[in-house]
This record gives sequence, C-alpha cells and structure tokens, in this order.
Amino acid sequence: MTGDHDPILERRSRIRRLVSIGQRVGYGAMALAVLVFAIGAAFGLPGWTVVVTVAALAVSIAVLPVPIVLSYGIRAAEREDRARPKAGE
Repeated sequence: MTGDHDPILERRSRIRRLVSIGQRVGYGAMALAVLVFAIGAAFGLPGWTVVVTVAALAVSIAVLPVPIVLSYGIRAAEREDRARPKAGE
C-alpha cells in the first residue's frame, strides 16, 4: 500500500488526537483540583478554593472516562494489527 491511504488508520489517528486532547483536559483539571486544594488547605480553605476544586474534579470526572476507554481500544486494535499476518505473507 505505498500510495494508498487506509481509512481505518486515518480514523484511528483522528480518534487518537481527540483522546490525547481529552486526556490533557481531564488530567489537567485533576492537577488543578489538587493544586488549588493544597493552596486552600494552606490558607484555611477559603470558599473560592472549594468551588474551584469541586468544579475541576467535576470536569475531570466528566471528561476522563471516555478518553481512557478509547485509548485502551486503540492500543488493543494496534496490538491486533501487529499480530495479524499482512496480506501477501
């Protein structure tokens, strides 16, 4: 397949990019929650730290499950592709 493109591999690549973005957003929100909680704990938990921590955790909980599951699916598909003999072999 030298000049051809594989639509499955292209779709998998698009999904991988979206998964990467979703994981960055989800894990970034979790890191923000931990950081703001630590700051809040050091200063007696002002109200804004509680609000930001809870909101960041909510974003993380809402966003992370889908990219995590999809990343496992992509890795499994790639593992299966490597195990499958190529056409003409």
